[in-house]
Amino acid sequence: MTPTRHGTRPTMNDVAARAGVGLKTVSRVVNGESGVTPAMAERVRAAIAELGFRRNDSARLLRTGRTASIALLLEDIGDPFSSQLARAVEDVAVEQGCLLFTGSSAEDGERERELAMAFCARRVDGLVIVPSGTDHSYLEPEIASGTPVVFLDRPAAGIDADAILSDNAGGTRQGVAHLIRHGHRRIGFVGDLPGIHTCAERLRGYREAMARAHLPVDERWVATGPTDPPRVARAVARLLEGPEPVTALLTANNRITATALGVLAGRDVRPALLGFDDLELAELLTPGLTVIAQDPAALGRTAARVLFERLHGETGQARRIEIPTRLIARGSAETGPPAG
Repeated sequence: MTPTRHGTRPTMNDVAARAGVGLKTVSRVVNGESGVTPAMAERVRAAIAELGFRRNDSARLLRTGRTASIALLLEDIGDPFSSQLARAVEDVAVEQGCLLFTGSSAEDGERERELAMAFCARRVDGLVIVPSGTDHSYLEPEIASGTPVVFLDRPAAGIDADAILSDNAGGTRQGVAHLIRHGHRRIGFVGDLPGIHTCAERLRGYREAMARAHLPVDERWVATGPTDPPRVARAVARLLEGPEPVTALLTANNRITATALGVLAGRDVRPALLGFDDLELAELLTPGLTVIAQDPAALGRTAARVLFERLHGETGQARRIEIPTRLIARGSAETGPPAG
């Protein structure tokens, strides 16, 4: 860092003097505001680099009431779907000159609440939450005080708030219709806990697609519960037993799909398989895995943009935005035992 004439940390006044411009011009460049010519902005940036100037965010907070930071609460940052959401939210935050803080709730509603309140105590400007809890009324005081909250992947419970979701029911209807077109009539559904919004919507789409095709649903074909591998493995094995086993499986998220693939790997005759959520390297399996693919990048970008619209003064009713899914046929849903 080049010393200033005072031998202290350089200020915007020092930058202005070095660049030969006014203090307001430096402020506009530092804060990414318009109204500065490219040549003048370049002079300011050169002076900033030469002096080693760093913006004083504490002073900025006192002046604007904003910390230029937002927080994202996920289920598990290690999950590939969650990490893609995080990257998309961060990209928009960077565009807006904001820092992103991230935490994982581990599907624990109390941990979600603790993290959300901890971020609010640190004065983040807004929150994006993939919810785990069943009551989000604890956020009402924060929202009333001006901290916008956007829910991602699942809607809020107990409050009215912006929600950015995948078209879970529509995507599942499309996937089940695809299986039906390939001759399948006994189609099993393996999902996670039915009280979770995404599972409930995907199960609804499954039932609607079967009803539209005038096909009955034997409740023995539906297996929901925790996503731990032993439970899923037992459910898949049960659906494939008996005199009339299912000829096709719809696995309702990527964790369930991964376990199902392990179960099916040891079988000579495999059912058709359709997974909700894509898997890395899914196209390299034999046969390739057919999926209903979500768009985590679009989900994350949309949630972040809605949050910044609220931060920039957008008012009005809470919005519910559904991002389309996409059926990717790779072979696993188009093969299997004789359908019937």
